[in-house]
This record gives sequence, structure tokens and C-alpha cells, in this order.
Amino acid sequence: MASALEDPNLEHNFKGHKDVVTSVDFNPNNKQLATTSIDKCLMIWNLKPQTRAYRFTGHKDAVMSVHFSPSGHLVASASRDKTVRLWTPNVKGTSTTFTAHSAVVRSVNFSCDGNFLVTASDDKSIKVWNTHQQRFLLSFKGHNNWVRSARFSPDGRLVVSCSDDRTVKIWDTVSRECINTFTDYRGFANFVDFNPSGTCIASAGTDNTVKLWDIRINKLLQHYQVHSASVNCLSFHPSGNYLITASSDCTLKIMDLLEGRLLYTLHGHQGPILAVTFSRHGEYFASGGSDSQSKAAESHSPSLVTNQVNSCLDPSHRVSSHAMDPASGDPGITSTLEDHTGIPPTFASTLGHIVEQLDVLTQTVSILEQRLTMTEDKLQECLDNQQTVQQVTTS
Repeated sequence: MASALEDPNLEHNFKGHKDVVTSVDFNPNNKQLATTSIDKCLMIWNLKPQTRAYRFTGHKDAVMSVHFSPSGHLVASASRDKTVRLWTPNVKGTSTTFTAHSAVVRSVNFSCDGNFLVTASDDKSIKVWNTHQQRFLLSFKGHNNWVRSARFSPDGRLVVSCSDDRTVKIWDTVSRECINTFTDYRGFANFVDFNPSGTCIASAGTDNTVKLWDIRINKLLQHYQVHSASVNCLSFHPSGNYLITASSDCTLKIMDLLEGRLLYTLHGHQGPILAVTFSRHGEYFASGGSDSQSKAAESHSPSLVTNQVNSCLDPSHRVSSHAMDPASGDPGITSTLEDHTGIPPTFASTLGHIVEQLDVLTQTVSILEQRLTMTEDKLQECLDNQQTVQQVTTS
């Protein structure tokens, strides 16, 4: 793995959800991306090669969270319908379901060995489940408001959670006790996670801040105020050296944690960005939000796959990118290399036009896939109606 991030470049554009995208996650094999939405659907996008997506239906209300198992053989989803579903991420899309909480389930997360699931809910509780038996094991109770997020530590011994009660709590799965509480918030945290070494936690706050805490000494290590609106999600790069954040200010930010500074700002979403995640090895990242579409990009190490984002790097950083996508009128990506790169302007301009045309082609393919999906939905509806008529006639 390279020691530094390289410039992100837009690669794919995915469209399929009919409403806000709430969560994104990569299959550890890097061949699939899972997304969930308010439209009650889970979608599995095939990245290598890029082929038609699988649309899974089963939840009766908005799907709030998704996570691949470490093996990639299962996908867990959590929903407003109070259930958790475990899916097989193939064309059949079979699933099993269990009622996990007495209110909305906002978060689901596999342990690193895949044997356990942790869920967080508006019923103010966090629960741990046996994955294979789908059996309840234990519950953490201590929050006095909705629990937004709960995540296992890399070794599976700890769980971190955040709540609308303006606290972030660390739980011990062995003693089943809360071992620490952080309350340094003017707002509350929307999302929390451990760094890859398990020594720190990061929180995404409604007060527009990102905070990193060392849980060994219980001290605030870094405090970023780089967003102008609520920070909704974050993800550590597997190296632990970088952190990406998603915000209601319609931007993604990448922080260099070693130097404690903002590295990139990515523009392009047409509304709040609700979800972001790095792939397991850091080659990609994905984001999702209120504009219900998906885009993919590559930066070599790591590359970025943005769900619902037209990746436009802030001009104050290494590469500035902003262009109008001819197909939709939305901001697309055309790389404009700055003078200090040493690349001739004519070459940069030609390269930009090529990237722009590729984006148009990607948009066209996406539109065709959308129309095919709509046709399949209509056909299925007709078949269902015909079956109903036959049943009535028979009876």
C-alpha cells in the first residue's frame, strides 16, 4: 500500500434507488457495493465487471443500515420496520429476518470474525446477536434517547455507541458494562467508529465537528471543524492515517490524521450526504445521500467510489475539478490540472474532455439500466395481476 493518498478520479455512475440513500458498504472482495434507501430496498451493485445491480425487497419500511460480513457471503440490513435481515448477495437474493428491536433499527454491524452482529435502535438499546443462529445474546442499556450507531472494536471485545442523549459510550462485551462515557458535545453524534488499531474512536457530530478520542487515556486527540453543517458519517482508511467524512453541507472531506489537516474536499452531491465508507483494503470509498444516485471513481491508492456524488476536488488542493455534465445538467467531473503539476494545459484540456465523454456514456448506460429495471417491475406487476385474476376465476 502506498503511504499517501493519490488524487481521486471519477469512474462509475450508478442510479437505481428511488429515494434517499442511507447507507453504503463494500463486499470485502471489492466486487460488490451494497446500498440501502428510504425506498425500502437494498441494492447490490456489481463493480468488477460493472453489470446490472440486484434489487432486494423484503423490508416493509425504510432501510437504514447495511454491512457485509467479513467473508462477503452475507449482507445484514436494518430497517424502520424494526427488523434485521440477512441476505445472500447473489441474483436470488434470499434472506432471513428477525425482529430485533421494539422501534426503528438504525445500525447493524458484523464483528470482525463474522460470528456476531451488533444493532442499535430508537428503543434506546444496543443488542448483540449470534449471526448464524440469529439468537439474541446480550443487551446494553444506558442511553436515554435514540441510539444512532453502534460498532464493534477490531478485536470484538468492545462496542462504541452514540445517542441523541449527547453521549458516546464504550461497552465491554465480557462484563456487559459501560466502561466510559464521552459527553463533550453541543449537539449529538450521528455516527461513531473505532480506528483500525482499536485505540481511538471518531465521532461525527450534529455540531458540525469531527472528534477523535484516545480510549486508552480517555482524552480528546483531534478536533476538526471543517464542515459547515451536520456531519452524518465517517470512515477510517485501513491504514488508520486518513479519515473521510460526509456532511449535510453536501461535501465529503478527507483528513490526514498524521498531520492533523484537511487533505481534500469533494463536491458534487445535490443535497446532504448521509453515508460514506472505505473499502476493506482502502482502494475505494463510497458515499450516499439525498440525491438517490451513485458514482464511482478511482485514485489508485486508495480509489474512491462515490455513491450519489460527482467528485469535484476543492481547487485549494492538488487537483481542482468542476464541469457540467451534459446528460443531466448536474456537476460532473473534469480534471483541471493546476499549473504546478507541470502538465501542459492543452493535454489537460483534452484529458478533461475524454473524462467528460466517459461520464456521459456512463450516464447513458445507467439510464438504460433504469428503464430495463422499470420494465421488469411492470412485467412482474402484470404477472401478479394475471395470477390474481386466475385465482379469482378458479375460486
